[in-house]
Amino acid sequence: MKALLPALAILAAAPLAAEPTAEQSEVTAAVDAFFAALRSDDKTALARTMDAAGMIYIHDRRDPAGPEVTIVPVAKHLENWLKSPPGLDERMIYQTVLVEGDMAQVWGPYRFIAGGKTSHCGVNSMSLVKHGGAWKIANTSFSMVPPDQCAALGAPEAGRPETDQ
Repeated sequence: MKALLPALAILAAAPLAAEPTAEQSEVTAAVDAFFAALRSDDKTALARTMDAAGMIYIHDRRDPAGPEVTIVPVAKHLENWLKSPPGLDERMIYQTVLVEGDMAQVWGPYRFIAGGKTSHCGVNSMSLVKHGGAWKIANTSFSMVPPDQCAALGAPEAGRPETDQ
C-alpha cells in the first residue's frame, strides 16, 4: 500500500482531459473574437475585444544577447493598431483556460504571421475580465522568440485554428 500511495498522488495531480465548462467556452469565445479582430481588415474591431485600461507586457527574447521587456498600455496599442498593415495573423493553442467568477486566464503557445511568413512565436498569457456581461482581454504578457524556436514551444502551424490541441 505504501508503494501505491505515491502513484495515486501523481495520478491525482495530473490534469484530466474534460469538456470545457460553459464559463471556459465563453472565455475562449472571447479570445477567438480577439484573434478574429486581429485578422480583420477593420482596424477598429480589436478595440471591441480589449479593455483599454489594461497593459501589455512584451518579453522579447528574439536576440538572446539583449532580451528586453516592453510595457505598452492597451490604449496605446489600440492607437498603434489603427496604422498596422493588413495581412497579420496569430494562431494560439489554448493549453490552459482558468475561470474564477469574473476573471479568467488563457495560456498557450502562439505563432504570429505577417505577410504570409512567421514573424515570431512565443507563449501568450491572457488575462480577461468580465464586466457589463462581456469578457474582454484586459492584460496580456507574451514572449517573443525567433521562428526557428516555434516547434520547441509547440506553437501551432500557420493557418491552423487557434483552438487546435
